[in-house]
Amino acid sequence: MNARMPETALDRRYSEPEAEAVPWPQAEKALAEAELYWCTTVRPDGRPHMTPLIGIWGNGALHFTTGPEERKARNLARNPHCVLAVGDGRYGAGLDLAVEGEAVRVTDLARLAALAEAWVAKYGEEWRFAVRDEAFWHEGGGHAHVFAVAPDAVFGFGKSPFSQTRWRF
Repeated sequence: MNARMPETALDRRYSEPEAEAVPWPQAEKALAEAELYWCTTVRPDGRPHMTPLIGIWGNGALHFTTGPEERKARNLARNPHCVLAVGDGRYGAGLDLAVEGEAVRVTDLARLAALAEAWVAKYGEEWRFAVRDEAFWHEGGGHAHVFAVAPDAVFGFGKSPFSQTRWRF
């Protein structure tokens, strides 16, 4: 998966007069450095389901894991559209981001091996996985599927000054 360069636009309706569009490299850096993401999927009855998770930004996509029987995995099997959000919780500073796209299961063993190493580099040895059977396997025996969300759009919400930047891919 190759990184794509988006079209960047500031939405003046939701931005203070002095605001400027946030450059995509700044948003990418925030996505890569975030430790916790919020994943929203759609339940079979149409209600949203949101859960926190850890992940890796790389090669133009946000990657996360989930057990095959977990609610988000079952939701994604029916509807791959999801939103992954990150923010630091401050009101008057920082940049909050919402990544919209389709979650696609990663099954390529070489790509999974590279992602497994990225998990250890970012989160430590506790998150070391073996790669086999198109999944991550933990020492205790459990396994997880890996998903990639290459964004269709990303929305950035700046808070000093207040702004809304949209990146379309």
